[in-house]
Amino acid sequence: MVGYSGVMDLMLQGSLLDLADEMSLGRLAAGLHRTELGAGAWVDVRPGWLAAGDELFALLVRSVPWRAERRTMYDSVVDVPRLTRFYAAGEPLPHPLLDTARDALSVHYEAELGEPFVTAGMCLYRDGRDSVAWHGDRIGRSNDVDTIVAILSLGSARTLALRPRNGGRIPGSLQKALRLPLAHGDLVVMGGSCQRTWDHAIPKTSEPVGPRISVQFRVAGVR
Repeated sequence: MVGYSGVMDLMLQGSLLDLADEMSLGRLAAGLHRTELGAGAWVDVRPGWLAAGDELFALLVRSVPWRAERRTMYDSVVDVPRLTRFYAAGEPLPHPLLDTARDALSVHYEAELGEPFVTAGMCLYRDGRDSVAWHGDRIGRSNDVDTIVAILSLGSARTLALRPRNGGRIPGSLQKALRLPLAHGDLVVMGGSCQRTWDHAIPKTSEPVGPRISVQFRVAGVR
């Protein structure tokens, strides 16, 4: 678990420039844009879904019990380059606005998803050196069936990169790869076959970026 002093150091780096007066979620359908990726995969982007999110960002940095994980890679055990926390179904979330966001997503995507979002995973990227490698959320049911993963981005802007799985090209798709710049309060939703047929990543960057939190809403049995 990250110590409190380290959290405060992260908080002092930020300059989010959120000019709205009161923290709120906008109407989800307004400004939502879908890109069809082929083979049943798609991605939705809703810029600025959360307004005035500085308070939420600061609270999550400070109060979430972030964990530093280690992973075996080749012959070494290395630090995972980000901090994480997973909230299982039924576990209280650290701020009521996250419950509101999860409920709004469940309602909006009910016809396509057929079940509610119930879990919330969180990643804290401390600076541009933190990242997540190419992967799909294929642990559990999503390895075999379509699902939807919704991500609320807080803090410094980072790029979400997507590419067809195994470096190939999806039949019938005009997309070879996609790079989505996600800013403070933006929402991105990956749906259909996206987790099975595409990979996504948050690449490292040498740019002087501050901390970012991603909040990932998923259905039961998907990681």
